[in-house]
Amino acid sequence: MNTTEDARPPGLSDAELPFHGHQRVREHLMRETAADALGTGHRSWSRRPLILLLAAGAATGAVTLAVTLGASGSGEGRPAPVRPDPAAVRLLDSAAMAAQAGPAAPVRDGQYLYTKTTGFSMSLTEIRSGEMEAARTDESAERWVSVDGSTGTVTRTAGGTSRDPAPGRRTATLHNPTYRFLESLPTDPDRLLETIYADTRLNHGPGSGSTTGPDQEAFVAIGDLLRTVAAPPGVSAALYRAAARIPGVVLVPGATDAAGREGVAVARVHNGERTEWIFDKDTTHLLGERTVLLKDSAWGTAGTTVSSTAMIARGVTDEAGRTPGQ
Repeated sequence: MNTTEDARPPGLSDAELPFHGHQRVREHLMRETAADALGTGHRSWSRRPLILLLAAGAATGAVTLAVTLGASGSGEGRPAPVRPDPAAVRLLDSAAMAAQAGPAAPVRDGQYLYTKTTGFSMSLTEIRSGEMEAARTDESAERWVSVDGSTGTVTRTAGGTSRDPAPGRRTATLHNPTYRFLESLPTDPDRLLETIYADTRLNHGPGSGSTTGPDQEAFVAIGDLLRTVAAPPGVSAALYRAAARIPGVVLVPGATDAAGREGVAVARVHNGERTEWIFDKDTTHLLGERTVLLKDSAWGTAGTTVSSTAMIARGVTDEAGRTPGQ
């Protein structure tokens, strides 16, 4: 295990972070292999958000973190990591303080965490001419995640309702979390980031064959944790503060989520794609996430949003299939 100092960007000390002194608490191979797909037997490539793969029980182990949209890697001959943008660090600190101030809802084993999202993803399909055609797929859904994992996750979409995994078989991990698992995570941002980096270095570091790298994978993993299940306030705050230590994090002054809400974003760029976490400008509460092309590719022209998810509602309910308050 590396030391916690390894989790910070080189040259950036805690004293330089604005929260110093506060409590320290997408289908596999995506864009990198889209070009290869043109020459293989594959006919269709999808960019389904990782949150959907998690709900379907497909997000486990090394395969899970491989289905992200990429990042700066690490290794010999590569440029030094880019320090986090101070403006992005300030926004993440504000988000952390807002999360910390939120009341911790009483949660019991046997209950479900409810999340309603709206959004879309892009897929590529080979047409008769041999070219690849991009099309949108609706990814809107309601989910009921078992607090203790004992009864799995129930997902309701326009196509119907499913339960996965089978009751009693769910194992909570960073990539397949339950509320009880999130409660067990460190609330110190350095320790939490090192926990996440331990996984991303193993599965996406030198010699792993990954085309992304530990930094981007850490950013994507934290974003998935923040969206997939509502974490206890102290853990949510630590996740935001941990993200502020990842090299290459930047501020995007204007961004619109899948529900049409305008906000400000913290983002990271990899291989011509920018993954954005969108926040409300006034409350700094997380609204959603999107991925935008910064250069033309098989997925579309520069400026195209290729995936977007907006969080519409969250809460706790006693029964899967019912919304909070019913």
